[in-house]
Amino acid sequence: MDNADYATVALRLASADLSTLDSVRAALHDEPWWADRLHEPDLPVLRGVADGLRRALDAMVFDDGETVLAEINALLSAHPPRPRLSGHGGRDGNPNWHVHVAGPDAPAVDEVAAAAAWGLAQGVVQHGTTRWGRCGAEGCGTYFLDTSTNQAKRFCSPRCANRMHVAAFRARRRA
Repeated sequence: MDNADYATVALRLASADLSTLDSVRAALHDEPWWADRLHEPDLPVLRGVADGLRRALDAMVFDDGETVLAEINALLSAHPPRPRLSGHGGRDGNPNWHVHVAGPDAPAVDEVAAAAAWGLAQGVVQHGTTRWGRCGAEGCGTYFLDTSTNQAKRFCSPRCANRMHVAAFRARRRA
């Protein structure tokens, strides 16, 4: 994984339903090497990490740099990354070079927590604090990173944008 992927993990964890192990595994579907190794006792740790991620993301949405700094540093302190270079998973005899954020024997929950903390920190370093948002669609609230050129993203996905635009169109037609 690279830093952009870790930022995506942070966004998914912050936006996920963490009420059951199945819902956590669904949120981490792109990382089966973590999802399949998580257990019920890991849920309180992941909920705490997600709470910290949400506080940091909300602080970015509301332009509160002091809180962003405090929350991300608290996450990094509680779940420090322990980077190590890895080359497994390559093809045709060529290694797939990437960095893991936990030791080879670390529990999956430790790696997920460190990856989310590291990903959000690296995302702020790369993109600053103004490109992070929360979906404006009614009933959604998913966090996102706006990498568009004009920085005008208001929705987490085309699905939410279309749903809101159709609702607005229908409301105008009724009026």
